[in-house]
Amino acid sequence: MSQGLNCAVAVIGIDIGKNSFHVVGLDDRGAIVLRQKWSRGQIEARLANMPPCLIGMEACVGAHHLSRKLKAFGHNARLMPAKYVRPYSKGQKNDFRDAEAIAEAVQRPTMKFVATKTADQLDLQALHRVRERLVSQRTGIINQIRAFLLEQGVAVRQGLRFLRAELPRILATPPDALSPRMVRVIKDLAEDWRLDERIDQLSSEIAVLAQQDTGCERLLSVPGIGPIISSAMVAAIGTGHAIVKGRDIAAWLGLVPNQISTGDRTILGKISKRGKAVTCARAPDAVAGS
Repeated sequence: MSQGLNCAVAVIGIDIGKNSFHVVGLDDRGAIVLRQKWSRGQIEARLANMPPCLIGMEACVGAHHLSRKLKAFGHNARLMPAKYVRPYSKGQKNDFRDAEAIAEAVQRPTMKFVATKTADQLDLQALHRVRERLVSQRTGIINQIRAFLLEQGVAVRQGLRFLRAELPRILATPPDALSPRMVRVIKDLAEDWRLDERIDQLSSEIAVLAQQDTGCERLLSVPGIGPIISSAMVAAIGTGHAIVKGRDIAAWLGLVPNQISTGDRTILGKISKRGKAVTCARAPDAVAGS
C-alpha cells in the first residue's frame, strides 16, 4: 500500500471473517480510496503501519480482540451492533458492501457503540458460558430420566436432590413396570449425569474471581446478588461506563417491553431480553473501552 494512500484514508470499515477480512477505506470526503481483501495474518501488520484513523467493526466473534490490538496501534476502533449497521447497506449484499456500510455507520454521531471487552472479561464470560452449557445438559438429562420413569408410572418428587436420592434405590430394586432394557437406558443416562463436579468447580472458580474484582464486590453488597450474577454482570458490561442511565441497563436486561409505536399510537409488546451487546448513546469519544 502506497504512502499516499495511507495518508488519504480517514475512516476504515472492516467486515470480519474467519480467515479473511474485507476492508473498505474512505477519505475525508467519504469517497472510497481503499477496497481490499486481507488475510488474518495481514490485517494487524498492515493497519500497524497506517496513520491513526477511525476504524469501525461489527461486534462479533474476534472483534473485541482485534479492537484492543488496533487501539494499541493508536487507531480509534469502535464496535457496533450488527442490526444498527444493516440500514447503511446499499445494493446487493456482499462482504465489500458490508464493509462499506460499516465505514458509513461508524461516522454517525448518533450511533450506539459497544464497549470493547477486556481479556479478563472474555475469560470470565467463557467460564459462565461453559457453566451454562453444563447446567443445561444436566437439566436435559434429569428431565429425560424423569420422563422415562413417569412413562412407566414411577413418579419422583420434583427437585434435583430428590431424584439423586431416589434413583440409586430405583435402579437397585427396579419396579416391575421397568423392563431390563429401560433399566439399562436409565443407568446409561445416570452415568451421563456426572456433571456436578465440573459445575461446582466452575462455580468455585467464578466465586473466587468475583471476590477479587472490585466491580463484583460492589454488586455483592446488593441484597440478593451472589457471585454468579455479579460476575456475569461484570463480564457483560465491565465497569458500566457504556451505560448512560439506569433505564438503559433495565432495557438490556429485558425489564422494559418492546415498543412498536407509530403516529399517536403507543404499542407496547412483550418483555424480552434485547441481547448482550451493551450500547451507549454518548458522544463517540466518550465510549469507554472497558
